[in-house]
Amino acid sequence: MTLLAPSRADAPPAHPLPVPARLSTVDLARVGLGGLRGRPLRAALSALGIAIGIAALVAVLGISTVSRAGLLKQVEALGTNLLTAAPGQSLQGDNATLPKDAVGMVRQIPGVESVSAVGTVPDATVRRTDRIPVAETGGIGVQAARLDLLRTIGGTGDPLASGVFLNAATARYPSVVLGSVAARRLGFDRPGEQVYTAGRWVTVIGILKPLPLAPEIDRSALLGWEYAAQLGFDGHPTRIYERSKDAVVEEVWQVLAATVSPEHPQEVRVSRPSDALTAQLAAKSAFNGLLLGLGGVALLVGGVGIANIMVISVLERRQEIGLRRALGATRRQIRTQFLTEAVALSLLGGLLGLVIGVGITLGYALHRGWPLVLPVEAVAGGVGAAALIGAVAGLYPARRAARLPPTEALASS
Repeated sequence: MTLLAPSRADAPPAHPLPVPARLSTVDLARVGLGGLRGRPLRAALSALGIAIGIAALVAVLGISTVSRAGLLKQVEALGTNLLTAAPGQSLQGDNATLPKDAVGMVRQIPGVESVSAVGTVPDATVRRTDRIPVAETGGIGVQAARLDLLRTIGGTGDPLASGVFLNAATARYPSVVLGSVAARRLGFDRPGEQVYTAGRWVTVIGILKPLPLAPEIDRSALLGWEYAAQLGFDGHPTRIYERSKDAVVEEVWQVLAATVSPEHPQEVRVSRPSDALTAQLAAKSAFNGLLLGLGGVALLVGGVGIANIMVISVLERRQEIGLRRALGATRRQIRTQFLTEAVALSLLGGLLGLVIGVGITLGYALHRGWPLVLPVEAVAGGVGAAALIGAVAGLYPARRAARLPPTEALASS
């Protein structure tokens, strides 16, 4: 019986190839971060573009959220139940005039809680001294004010910055209360001094805080209704302020013009001042869209910078790649290494930008005295955007590194 030797094809290999080891998470992080530690300055400059973009996005969204919260809080404190009525134009194109008894008629509307008014004193200016030319008004108007004006437009807080408001006694004498803008333009920070108006000296008895719902008062000097009559005021109000219960604001709006001027309701302009404040939110949102676009451009530039740096890194580290491949590293491990490095570089920039953006938002909130409200979507989105940009930017360099043949990589100098 003849024994046949096994063929070479059936013989087991003398030296079987080892199974490539899998990189653990710790090893992958160590290898991926090794390139960043070896070139710290380059890594910092590359991450700076991502940091600027993330900081811009987080700061814009953060400031927008803080502004919205602060403005809504302000509107809530001032109230959305304030309506104003002012004269428009008559059918002949002339300026209309509100009736003298318009305030009393508005007070009869069911649900109205308080009504007040101001009236423009014609041809009157306010100046620091009588040496200043009459034409230099500084944009300050002289208005007669009813005694309940602050109770109607002031909201829940104290509208007085210093001094007192007009009362039954001072309203008949040469006393004036300055709005916040008027006081600043005249150079007053406390009451007690005098200003010159309509050929007379009057004493400043009070200065108001800014009134967001009545910016026209901020630029005015307020005289008593009775004293203003001595300066040529005819008694016709030029703006009526009305507060009603929240539940009946719309109903009062519908009848306010007809109540103020029953004969010519089309000549009365009715508005709600709080609508102007809430309209600022829409304007800021449009402006924020532009800033977010600029932040997105910065992120794009940062991503291109990271891709460029990673390509250069692959070219500079060809021998390292060839040595690792010769020692048994697979293409997948090389690709994962450089992809991890790109994502880590982008995340470092993203975290730095996140800190800067939150810091800017916090500083803005403290400066304005508004509540700090951080948008969770901006914080999470910033980190997620940084990781995504790093992955996209590092994909091509990582694939390029993985495709390098070991012999060619080791032969390069």
